Amino acid sequence: MKIEHIAYLAENPKAVKDWYISNLNFSLVREKGDVNDTFFLGDESGNVMVEIYKNPTIPVPDYAEMHPLILHLAFVSTDPTIDSERLKKAGATMVGEIETTPNGDRLAMMRDPWGFAIQLCNRAEPMI
Repeated sequence: MKIEHIAYLAENPKAVKDWYISNLNFSLVREKGDVNDTFFLGDESGNVMVEIYKNPTIPVPDYAEMHPLILHLAFVSTDPTIDSERLKKAGATMVGEIETTPNGDRLAMMRDPWGFAIQLCNRAEPMI
């Protein structure tokens, strides 16, 4: 089986959608403009989608209070330093410092403007 999408509940899906398109190079694949404001966003590979939606019957998790290793979206980055600076200018925040693992991976953990954790990964040996 292959993954079609990962879903992420948000208070303001339209704002999240716009930020992800503007800053993470996503594209809008499908939109369902009902009470749930559902947006399917495709990454630049065209192989992965993220669903951003609202559901008034359940509370939005407090992503900012969750440890970022519990749940995060990880992105391939050719340079986490440059990308993290660019994303900070767009409203993201750092979670700690950029780290280099013993095997040479460079990782930057951040939060988008709504507190959801995103990670920038520059792998010493690409994993995909």
